[in-house]
Amino acid sequence: MTKPFPLVKKTGFFLGPLLFGLLLWYPETLIGGIGDKVLATAAWMVVWWITETVSISVTALIPLVLFPLIGVMDVKEVSSNYGSPIVFLFFGGFVMALALEKVNLHKRIALNIIKLTGTSANKVILGFMIATALMSMWISNTASTVVMLPIALSVIHLLIDDEDGFTKADQNFALSVMLGIAFSANAGGIATIIGTPPNSVLIGFLENEYQLEISFLEWMLFGLPFAALLIIIIYFVLVKWIFPNRSLQLKASKEVIDTELKKLGKMNGREKRVLIIFGVTILLWILRIFINKWFPSLRLTDTSISMLGAFAMFAIPFRFNIGDFILEWKDTQKLPWGILILFGGGLALAAGMSKGGIVDLIAQFVADNKAMGITITVTILITLMLFLTELMSNVALTAVMVPVVAGICIGLGVPMLYVLIPVTIASSCAFMLPMATPPNAIVFASGYIKVHQMAKAGSLLNIISVLLLILLFKYVMPLFF
Repeated sequence: MTKPFPLVKKTGFFLGPLLFGLLLWYPETLIGGIGDKVLATAAWMVVWWITETVSISVTALIPLVLFPLIGVMDVKEVSSNYGSPIVFLFFGGFVMALALEKVNLHKRIALNIIKLTGTSANKVILGFMIATALMSMWISNTASTVVMLPIALSVIHLLIDDEDGFTKADQNFALSVMLGIAFSANAGGIATIIGTPPNSVLIGFLENEYQLEISFLEWMLFGLPFAALLIIIIYFVLVKWIFPNRSLQLKASKEVIDTELKKLGKMNGREKRVLIIFGVTILLWILRIFINKWFPSLRLTDTSISMLGAFAMFAIPFRFNIGDFILEWKDTQKLPWGILILFGGGLALAAGMSKGGIVDLIAQFVADNKAMGITITVTILITLMLFLTELMSNVALTAVMVPVVAGICIGLGVPMLYVLIPVTIASSCAFMLPMATPPNAIVFASGYIKVHQMAKAGSLLNIISVLLLILLFKYVMPLFF
């Protein structure tokens, strides 16, 4: 049965182009010249991104269509944003994640991590959280959640079928493990540049507009500790505060994990090749700065390393005699191509805002109105980003917010990295609503969680995240940049 088109999407369908037309042909000057045209385009995109009238990736194509027609940029200049190095950095990451998933290596790693943590209820929850977070550093948070959910459900079913039935402690365990998986998937992506799309949107913006580069290693130096601290807080909030399970024992959980590992069998040659390529790629990312010092002619970049890893997955044979390779091009049907287009659209919109003088205008306005103070302004920006991302795509929101925040930083006279990084990370701290992120939606669909239960834990974690991000802005960022 075909679902009816929601009223909010119907409204957005007409409102976006209508706002574009009204702003484009408004008789008075708003910003002037190209700025008015970019503002009109941005209004259309924001409406369609918020209402999701069409796919957010389709909305990201609007600059490619409109900017040449209304005289903002020519096709060559606009399209260069869709082929930005950051797009290929993420493409390489997607390909390697695809290889991990194809050979089931991500599941094997996750199961072994859970097995190591122990059989008490809280240790099982911690094991699921650590495994999910580690996977989310390298593959999509959606994929890591999808892998962990059926394993978690198997453990929960043991509690449902035991002698005492599904007690309150059992229910709290189920809630903690489900929410723990979703929340750690969100938090784990913060640790690396390729862990979550908003991070890459920021990196691409900084390189394109301000020629500022943050290497893979530099991001991990602050991203990994922040993600780890957030996951520890999530764990204690869930199991010690909101949903305590009173030291519930799960002796049979070890059997579930062992059964799942037996299904995978011994690590085969294909898995070993993927593990080697993946490990070498990570090592190159971490050591890139040092390698370039030792061998200046190489000029390695994070993007070139990412593409080298992706190329190896396609080009290194498993069984050469029969032409059997780790990945074939048909495997890329599973790649989230729309996210790559979304990056390009966000970068194109940012370039248009810069060219049209919108960023400068924001900077000037903030410079003329500094009464609130820097800390209060940054707190408002972080809070705005974090709670707005509960309602709309964090990638689309980051694409819109990052150029605006950059202008505010210029106006305040604050190094933009100090503010842009915490604001971008805030987009990954959406813990309150099922629609906020795919992991939240996936675990909500399991049937073990109600909206008010997610909101109860998530609202507290959102507030804690805001406080952590303010500390990151004030005390950590100045140490790195």
